[in-house]
Amino acid sequence: MWRRAHLGRAFAWLWAAHAVSAYGTWFGFGALSVVAITVLHAGSAEVAALSSSGLAIGALLAVPLGPWVEFRAKRPVMITTDLVRFAALASVPIAYWLDVLSFPQLLVVSVVVAAAKIAFTAASGAYLRNVVPDDALLVASSRFESTTWSATIIGPPVGGAAIGLLGSLTTVVVDAASYLLSALCVAAIRKPEPPPIGRKTHARRWSDLVEGWRYVLAHHALRRFLLNTMLVNGLIMATESLLSVLMLSHLGFPVWQYGLAFAVPCVGGLIGSRLARRVVHRRGEQTALRVFGALRACWPLGLAFVQPGVTGLVIVMVTEFGLIVCVSLFTPVFATYRLTNTDPGRHARVLTAWSISTSASTAVITMVWGLLAHLTSPRAAIAAAGVLLLATPFLLPRRITAPEPASPTPPEEKPSLPGDSSQHRSRASA
Repeated sequence: MWRRAHLGRAFAWLWAAHAVSAYGTWFGFGALSVVAITVLHAGSAEVAALSSSGLAIGALLAVPLGPWVEFRAKRPVMITTDLVRFAALASVPIAYWLDVLSFPQLLVVSVVVAAAKIAFTAASGAYLRNVVPDDALLVASSRFESTTWSATIIGPPVGGAAIGLLGSLTTVVVDAASYLLSALCVAAIRKPEPPPIGRKTHARRWSDLVEGWRYVLAHHALRRFLLNTMLVNGLIMATESLLSVLMLSHLGFPVWQYGLAFAVPCVGGLIGSRLARRVVHRRGEQTALRVFGALRACWPLGLAFVQPGVTGLVIVMVTEFGLIVCVSLFTPVFATYRLTNTDPGRHARVLTAWSISTSASTAVITMVWGLLAHLTSPRAAIAAAGVLLLATPFLLPRRITAPEPASPTPPEEKPSLPGDSSQHRSRASA
């Protein structure tokens, strides 16, 4: 099982959908910002607003999407959100060709794409457990993770070359097309989907909005993992943005060296995701989560010691490589743990709450660290983030694999078939 796993045709189509959208996203990485700069001649303030608005406003708009996704069949939701992203991105080249493209339109597109991404992630995460047995969830999550990192390696340089040869709108067109292909892949799945557990009622509408957070906060391990993830992700992303300023503006690295410093270490993503199953098999889920959850916080401090020249380039590449290996190993193991420790009737709401929380915290921490860098220096802010990251492992739960009782399912959300609820209760992986 640990060497080869045949997960079936339904998973193959779901994996294909993930692959084409991942490659399209990374091929078009930063595409809207490039269009804003090259076509609309936007300034730095407008580009910053474009980058942050999708993250912040999209997360806010996604709050009611959790219950909406939860009580509906997941495959139609995935198809719909893919088509929404396709239409939003396709409107950009159409508006350009009609000579009506504007910066407000790019803002709207950014927000719509971000909100649809959160809904798609929640639906696909919940749907994965319908097409893959529990003992193969780690295999499936590892394949998703390795695909994401391979897209990270290949997409940006190919997209950059395409912009140079064919223009800035090329990557937007390809990114839009990738979502259309993703929708077709999901539509090709023929495996019947179980009906959603429960249905939304008017009496529970407002409580459903916060049910994802309520469930996570009531679960000791998931609560601590969420706090840890919000801090780790936010501080790492804040560090990466400040590092670009330090390397390009303060230390004078050429752009090609800066790109190389981040492209080469992404190979670590393939290594970590491939090792995840073996580590869990040999050392156990608890060891994998605790050890690599802690190790991923130890690397960014090294970025505060970057120097000009080859030495600095090596420091960045080694630091990023170690960080990415740890992150890519931890991520699929934790994704599996979160799925198997969430009640099936709350999958979509928990995943939506998780995405909203991490997106919002990343936006806030990035802004705060930008202000800190302005008041001090990018190197000082990077060092402060690195030191604070060293404390984040203390937020990890001390005991991970012990099963915790799931929150009782309200009467109106219980499955109609007898016996269904007992086999789907929240549980920890062995």
